[in-house]
Amino acid sequence: MHVIVNLTLIPMGVGVSVSHYIAAIEPILDAAGVTHQLHANGTNIEGEWDQVFGAIRQCHEAVHQLGAPRIMSSMTFGTRIDREQTMADKLASVAAKRGV
Repeated sequence: MHVIVNLTLIPMGVGVSVSHYIAAIEPILDAAGVTHQLHANGTNIEGEWDQVFGAIRQCHEAVHQLGAPRIMSSMTFGTRIDREQTMADKLASVAAKRGV
């Protein structure tokens, strides 16, 4: 099943700046073969369910290995079975309605 996830991963106990930890998850998502897009407060990820959630687990494992003793994550995710839809499709739909 295809899923689109918005993941916010927050390393805790590592100080105020966490960009070093977030930068470490980008290669994991690349290697997992999922479509992903970093934004200011998280990362959008899309692909097949097991592939996406396996990659999220690897992200948690990697951030722990970098020294984060605790990680808090929040996710929203959606699936649909009536038709195929990607993140790009959703953005294009909004842009079309705006006349952009």
